[in-house]
This record gives sequence, structure tokens and C-alpha cells, in this order.
Amino acid sequence: MTTTRQNVAELIGNTDLLKVQSLSNLTGCDIYVKCEFQNPGGSIKDRAALQMVKDAMESGDLKPGMTIVEGTAGNTGIGLALVAKALGFKMLTVMPSGQTPEKERMIALHGSELHLVDPCPFADDNHFYHTARRIAEQNDNYWWANQFENTSNMRAHYLHTGPEIWQQTDGKIDAIVSVCGTAGTIGGTSKYLKQQDSNIKCWLVDPDGSGIYHYLKQGTYQSSGSSFTEGIGIMRTVANFREANIDKAINLPDQDLVTVSRAVRDADGLVLGSSSALNLAGALMVAAKSGKGKTIVTFACDLGERSYSKLYNADFLKQKDIDENKESIETLFERYKASDDKAIVNV
Repeated sequence: MTTTRQNVAELIGNTDLLKVQSLSNLTGCDIYVKCEFQNPGGSIKDRAALQMVKDAMESGDLKPGMTIVEGTAGNTGIGLALVAKALGFKMLTVMPSGQTPEKERMIALHGSELHLVDPCPFADDNHFYHTARRIAEQNDNYWWANQFENTSNMRAHYLHTGPEIWQQTDGKIDAIVSVCGTAGTIGGTSKYLKQQDSNIKCWLVDPDGSGIYHYLKQGTYQSSGSSFTEGIGIMRTVANFREANIDKAINLPDQDLVTVSRAVRDADGLVLGSSSALNLAGALMVAAKSGKGKTIVTFACDLGERSYSKLYNADFLKQKDIDENKESIETLFERYKASDDKAIVNV
């Protein structure tokens, strides 16, 4: 039975849960991805975009005729641009240059004005976060979404994503696995699911170049190396992260997410973006360390089309010293099983 919607924003949410057969068969666990690419803006960030805008409208902070402003690595800008158009607002997206051109084009296609800034450390006043805040503060007709500190981001997943997962698994879930950028996804889903069953384990998977893993391990933000994943990893504690209920944290390199991305593309027809592939690599690690018979859920944050110029670009990967054929998924799984448990942070 089909449902009639009144605007495109009403299509956000209620995404399917897909069993990844190849990894499930390999591990003896049921490994699922939440198909967030089914959202109309093509990513999980549509959920946060809609909740932040709805909450701001209800509070009166966002009024008719105003312009929404946000600093983003891409997907939140796309989601906000879509929601803005659907609900009658203008959109200005502040984005660091060097992100995939696919995301820049999508933001423009959805009708947002795009303001590019040079990439720089967060401490620099010219960082895209500070630039967006400053633009909004200088114009009374602008509203800054502030996805990092705005806990409506987390509420989207507490109110919707978490309950959907609980219903779709009939409450039979052993672990939730997620990368962390703004921490809205991991914050909201972990909080909701662990309220339903405190035995559910929440695993955070962090890429090289992010400081979250080191923070959870040592209490300070330090990073080593760099990752080409976009929109995940952070070097500070934000409001949405404080809502997360994390049990364990792991750090995985880009090489592993490349291996996983090729494996599920070839075996399952699932073409994932870089953050989604890292999520699945994390799920594979959880299966390796948890043993057979577990139900593990993670997120297909978006599709691989937005990572084409990096994750699926042979020349780019060669520059990063990454070999698409370095090891099979079976070898990777065995390596995970044999890996040192001391590398897993118990939070």
C-alpha cells in the first residue's frame, strides 16, 4: 500500500534494514545496514536536518522568510537544502574546499547557495564552523543550524532511527556500530536502544586522523595519520557526543574500508560511501570479537556515488598508497579475529 506525502521532507525516515548476506555468511552473525541512502537527500543527515529545522520552527528561532546557514562537509548541507526548499526557506551552505565535487554539485542542485572556504584547523577563525556561525550572527534574518552543538540532531535518532531499528529487529539486537562526526547518529541511537536493553553494546569506529578513539582511551584528543573519509571524525567534545552511550571504540585504517567496500559491492551489489564502508568494517570487527550468533546493526550513511572521486578512484587511492586488492575479505576477517584485544577501548 502506497502512502501520499505532502512534501519531500515527509519522505525522510522509515528506511529499510538490509541483511548483508556475504558478511553474515562469513562471520556467522546477522549483519545489517540501515539503508539511509533511501532518504530523499540520499543520506542519514536528512534526519538531523529535518529535526533541527522542525524544532527551530516550533521554538520560534526559525521564522518564515529566514535563511538557514550551516557549515558542513557535505551531506548535512544537502539535507538542509532539501528541507529548506520543502518548507519554504532559503539555504546558505559553508563548506571546506577539497570535499568530493559530487557533494558540491548536490548542494547546488538542491538550490542552496554554496560558500567555500579553505580547510583549516578548528582553532582558526576561518574554519567552516566559525565562518557559518559568524555569517549567521551578522544577519538577523539568518538562522544557524549548528549541527555539532544542536541536540535536535541527536533527537532525530532518539525519536526515530533508534525506534525503527528496535522495531525492525523485534528487539533482538546485540550491537550497534557507528562512526562519529557530529555524534548525532551514535548519540541518539545508542541512548534509545540501551534504554530498551542495557545489554546492547555500542561500538564506535574511528578513522585515522580523528581524535575520538584516543580521547576515549586516554582522555585527550590526539590523532595519527589521516583519512580520506569525509564528515566523520572530530577533535573536540560536542553536545551531541555527550549524549552517546558508548561501550567500546576501535580505530581502523582506510585500507580496511576499501577492502570491505569492494567485497560488498562484488558480492551483494551494495555500493557504499566511505563512512558506510568504515561502518561495515567496524561491524566485521565486532563479529570477529563477539563470536557467532550475534545481531549487529550499522548504517549505510549514503551511497558510493558521493565518494566516487576518492574511494572508487584508482589514481587517488594509489596516491594514498592504498591497494584495492591487498587482501580478501576472508583474510581481513581472520586478521580481525587474531588482532590484539588491547587495541579495543572499553569505555
